Amino acid sequence: MSKGFEFKDLPYDFNALEPYIDARTMELHYTKHHRGYFDKFTAAIKETSLEDLTMGEIFKHMSKHSAGVRNNGGGYFNHELFWSVMSSNGGGNPGGDLALAIDKGFGSFDEFKDVFANAAATRFGSGWAWLCVEKGKLEVCSTANQDNPLMEGAGCEGTPILGLDVWEHAYYLKYQNRRPEYIENWWNVVDWHAVGERYTKALG
Repeated sequence: MSKGFEFKDLPYDFNALEPYIDARTMELHYTKHHRGYFDKFTAAIKETSLEDLTMGEIFKHMSKHSAGVRNNGGGYFNHELFWSVMSSNGGGNPGGDLALAIDKGFGSFDEFKDVFANAAATRFGSGWAWLCVEKGKLEVCSTANQDNPLMEGAGCEGTPILGLDVWEHAYYLKYQNRRPEYIENWWNVVDWHAVGERYTKALG
């Protein structure tokens, strides 16, 4: 029985993250890029045994799969996570256990932001920056293209709880080549409550 991969509705309007992420970028990003990854991924696994696996199961043995499954499966999964950790009511600081873990792992929230922003800004070309839970601890890393930390061979391991898309299509209409400005403004829409829920779930 198929796991029933689906293209979920965006959890807010295209203009919900203004002025930090503009409505036109959101519309194109969701309807063209994300939709394209989903359509190509589901086409690539159609009538194969991969239809019966979860994304995590597919990622775990990624070396066995085609580039089409890797790139489009990653693009589909990564964007779903990306939308879910942003909100029009975002920004501010994390709380609870997540805040304590950030302080323990990085020294302070500001130091964490610096480490994360550096991972995002220095990712050459297209890719993602991630906050992950690995063996109960928080780690920051980045991956190329549409890879993510759940993928075998991504060079970055753990359960991702926060991800930032640094492909140019995520910011170019508003920020052009000013990736650091995009990264700085993005903190204003991070939904720390959602990230905290992901943190608790990742700890098991």
